[in-house]
This record gives sequence, C-alpha cells and structure tokens, in this order.
Amino acid sequence: MATIYDVAQMARVSPKTVSRVLNRDAPVRAETRRAVEAAMVQLGYVPSTAARTMRSNRSGLVGLITGALSGNDQPTEMAGLPELVIVRAVQREMAASRLTLMIADTGGRAERVAPLIRTFMEHRAEGLIYVAAHHQRVALPDLPDTLRLVLANCFDDRGRPAVVPDDAAGQHDLVADLIARGHRRIAYLTLSPGLLATEQRTAGYARALHAAGIGFDPDLVVAGEQRAGDDNAAHMLAQVRQLMALPAPPTVICCGNDRMAMRLYGVLRSLGLAIPQDISVAGYDDYRLIAETLYPQLTTAELPYDAMGVRAAARLLALIDGDGAPAVAPPEAVRGAVVPRHSVTTLNPET
Repeated sequence: MATIYDVAQMARVSPKTVSRVLNRDAPVRAETRRAVEAAMVQLGYVPSTAARTMRSNRSGLVGLITGALSGNDQPTEMAGLPELVIVRAVQREMAASRLTLMIADTGGRAERVAPLIRTFMEHRAEGLIYVAAHHQRVALPDLPDTLRLVLANCFDDRGRPAVVPDDAAGQHDLVADLIARGHRRIAYLTLSPGLLATEQRTAGYARALHAAGIGFDPDLVVAGEQRAGDDNAAHMLAQVRQLMALPAPPTVICCGNDRMAMRLYGVLRSLGLAIPQDISVAGYDDYRLIAETLYPQLTTAELPYDAMGVRAAARLLALIDGDGAPAVAPPEAVRGAVVPRHSVTTLNPET
C-alpha cells in the first residue's frame, strides 16, 4: 500500500508538502498541487481519514437529517414541494466546500432524530442540518450548546440558527401582482387551517388587499382541502360552487399549493369554466413539474427551497469556520419570487 512518502518521492516534493495538499491547511502552488494529486492517483494512495481527523480536529463530514428519502405519510394538504429540493441544495454547497455530506432519513419517525444526532456526533461530524417536511415549529431533544446545528424549513423555541420560507411575503407579493393585473375579487383556497404556512400566508393575503384599499371579505377565504382520506375533490367542488354563487364572484382563485391548483383546474372545467378566460388561477410553490405541465401553465409563487438549502449550508459553514456557540436569533426568512405564466389574465380597470 502506497504511503505519503511514496507520493512525495514520485511528485518530487517533501512529505510535508503532500500533507499540506491533503489537509489544505497551507498555500501550495497550483503546479505542485497537480503533481501531488497526479502521484496519488497513479499510486492509488488513499489517505487515512482517521489519522488526519485526530491531527487536525477536522473530519470533513457534515450530517443532514431529513424524512425526504423515505417519503412520508403527511396529510395531502401538506404535500407541496418536496423537501428533497432543500437537501439537494445543501449537498451542492457542501460539495463545493469539499465537505462530505452524510444523509440520514428518519422514516417519518420523530423519535429517530435524537439517536441520529448522537450517531453523527460519534462520527465527529463538524455540524448538522435538520430539514423538516414543511414550515413548522419543532421540539428537539436536549443537545450540547456547542453543537453546530442549523434548522431548515423549521425553527424551535430555543432560537437555534434556522432558515424558513417567508410565507407571508410570498402570498403578499402574489396577491399584489394579481391586483396590479386588475383583479379585486381574489379568492383564496387555503391549506389546512392548522398549518403555520396557512396562518402566515393568510396574513400576507390580507396585507396586500389592505395596501391596495380593498376590504377583506371572509367569504372569499375557504379551506381548499380536508383531512387525509377525505374526498378532497368533492370538498373543493362544493367550495368553488359556493364561491361562484356569491353576488360578486371572484375573478381569480389562489390555491394553497400547486397540487391544489391542479385539482382546481379539473373542478373548474367540470363546471364549464375556461382558464383564464372565465376565471384565473394561481398556485403556490412553483412546483415546476406541475406548473409547467398544466395547460395553461400556472402562475404561482415560488417556495424558495433551493435558496433555503443554500442559506442553511452557508449558515452551517459559518458556524464551522467560526468559534464559540451559535448565537440565539430569530429564524432567517427567505423570500421567493412571483412566477407569472398563462393561468392569470389581465383585466380592464372597469372589469
């Protein structure tokens, strides 16, 4: 088996230079680095990670805990953009920083989080990211204050570093865009009333109306889905019929997510209504597999999962490179963009 001394001899450098290339703890000329790396490949040299970890106190490993790999049994109203998008963004950022991301899946069982954290700590992971399935408050087990941990798509009551979507701003921006297109009767088919996203997005919806001088009409805001196992298609049909029977029916219907909008397309067409000629539709998530496949393509608000993954990775890298325990702070809210497509028409001012 080749040693560091064999690599040094072939590359015509000192063993200390080879060590610097391996540990990246000191500057090395690009030409020298290429020579050392070429020698390692030619000799089949594999560095001892354990030995390097003991010397430098750096393992080069980062842990990530999620339920995205095994899927989950969430109620359908929670099924929006998959959190795997966050995981992929974290993986991309860690690879760019030459760190190895170890991913563990909870299988949808909250009680597995604590043992997984312990396992990562035993393997000397330099930091951890916990990714939740949807925007929520989480209760984590007691953990060492020195643990470098970043929460993604969730937050806790202890003020650990967290990155979440700005749901209120996302819905506000979408509704403001609809108002700019001439719509004033804007209905909203929400996700489950018990979700944090529903609370925040409804607040953003109301704020956009208020800013435009439009009164909030509670008859225009209804839950678009019921519990898992219920006939959500029948429920939506009843809700849409109720909306369209109002003395002043909506000219556009916002949906809690793009999956709901996909169901709404079928409901509206069963009622003989054309999109967007008779009524406009907007979604939420920018789940492109849905939004770009529907006809007409769906106007929606971006759920910024990719940007959240990038920010969560950046927050953790900053903790790893810094000293001391992470500071207590409010969650960092990431704002998405409105993505206009063809499911929303622009109305004349007198419409």
